[in-house]
Amino acid sequence: VQLQASGGGLVQAGGSLRLSCAASGGTFRGHGMGWFRQAPGKEREFVAAIRASGGNTYYSNSVKDRFTISRDNAKNTVYLQMNSLKPEDTAVYYCAAGRVILTTIRDPTAYDYWGQGTQVTVSS
Repeated sequence: VQLQASGGGLVQAGGSLRLSCAASGGTFRGHGMGWFRQAPGKEREFVAAIRASGGNTYYSNSVKDRFTISRDNAKNTVYLQMNSLKPEDTAVYYCAAGRVILTTIRDPTAYDYWGQGTQVTVSS
C-alpha cells in the first residue's frame, strides 16, 4: 500500500485545515487508518484512527472534539478535518495504514505503511 498525504499548510490559530491521505496499490478496505504527528524534538504521537469498516473512530485527548477522522473506501482516501487549530498542533502529520486491532490502534509500531508527511503550521 502506498500512501500520499496532502492538505497541510500555514493557518492562524482558530482556523481549519483538512488533510487527505490517498492510498493505492493494496487493499485499502482491509486496513485501519491512522494519523500521527511529530513536532521538532518530540516523538511521533497518535492523533486519530479509524477502523477498516469506518464504524469506529479514536482520538487523542488533545484533539478530541476538534478533529474528525473519516474515510471514503470508494476513493481509497482517509481525511482528517482539523478545526479550532492551536499553535501546539504544529507538526508534520503522517497517515498510516495497518491491520490494527483495538488494543494496537494507537500504537505507531502496529502500522505497516506510512505516507510521506505533510507540514501543518499554526501561527498564534
